[in-house]
Amino acid sequence: MKVAISKYSNGWDKPFTKVSDIKKSLIIIFGTSKLDIVSGAIDELVEFYDGCIVMGASTSGEIYQDLLLDDTLVVAQIEFSTTVVKALDVKLNNPMNSYLAGEKIAVDLIGDDLKGIFVLSDGLNVNGSQLTKGISSILTSDISVTGGLAGDGDRFEKTWVIVDGRPCSSCVTAVGFYGKDIHIGYGSKGGWDRLGIERRVTKSDGNILYELDSQPALELYKRYLGDQADGLPASGLLFPLELRNHEENEDSKVRTILGIDEETQSITFAGDIPEGSFVTLMKANFDRLIDGAIEAAEAVDLDGYSNEEIFNIAISCVGRRLVLKQRVEEELEDSLSVLPVGTKQIGFYSYGEISPLSSGKCDLHNQTMTLTTIWESHHQEGHA
Repeated sequence: MKVAISKYSNGWDKPFTKVSDIKKSLIIIFGTSKLDIVSGAIDELVEFYDGCIVMGASTSGEIYQDLLLDDTLVVAQIEFSTTVVKALDVKLNNPMNSYLAGEKIAVDLIGDDLKGIFVLSDGLNVNGSQLTKGISSILTSDISVTGGLAGDGDRFEKTWVIVDGRPCSSCVTAVGFYGKDIHIGYGSKGGWDRLGIERRVTKSDGNILYELDSQPALELYKRYLGDQADGLPASGLLFPLELRNHEENEDSKVRTILGIDEETQSITFAGDIPEGSFVTLMKANFDRLIDGAIEAAEAVDLDGYSNEEIFNIAISCVGRRLVLKQRVEEELEDSLSVLPVGTKQIGFYSYGEISPLSSGKCDLHNQTMTLTTIWESHHQEGHA
């Protein structure tokens, strides 16, 4: 496996390099949602790598090694030795079809030697919880599924993923990795502190929360926030919810606020909040967020790794970026430092992160640092 990473900001930092086998090559692009700045550069890449799978997503900040960039493109060119890659795109006419989109991705990509799937989705017009549920309904837990929801800075207006070489909204794109030599490690961690007691969700509809312990959700939430309640929904990024489902006994997940409704006293989240589940309000703790990024890197399973060329995709939440501010590069530096020396990394700040729970089933996370680490066992190529 060979990996080259590059970036575009008013021009490319290095020339493109040709690949020898387009069937075993993958080009990944993460870039600003402002297409007027980068659409020409995307066209250049797609034309140069004609025939290769090109996938990508818009961001709330691009990650290049341990740097955070804005209004750029970051690109990884991966050429595998024995691994075959296959792509699939789904156009959604309605977010209600997100579960079906997930099912379709899994059904179309499943195969005897499928090792993992990497998914990129529109960040605003897709229900990430339902998308991951649809995927998990088909796949066994030994097939890893990771990825993220495209971002649009802190604007929440329009996101895109690349389909057929062009930026597309209301779309989901996925790539499957096939073969005996491919290894995909992953890790995810939040790092938020609990605030107050655990409460039961007594009324909700999908991702809209109406009542906690039979009290209006927004009223209760504002009581916790105090003076910060005036800044809702933006200030809600500092106070996400931890979600736990007793019946399924799954790991907890974090949910971010997208909007509030004063009239119904409800709160809309970036993922489902099922009735009967339990939630705890959380608050930002800078050091714990950084520690969370380190723990995500420590959770990556590197069994079988022996100094091969290695590539990492870091996807962290826009909420973490808004909380950490000037310290945001610390989570990139510290998590990368835990991975093997020489790891090449690109990534982005997102509107949601996709990574497996401890059960092995993929799920949607918010406010979490997630890592996807890819390498191939040595074979005829010798040591990279």
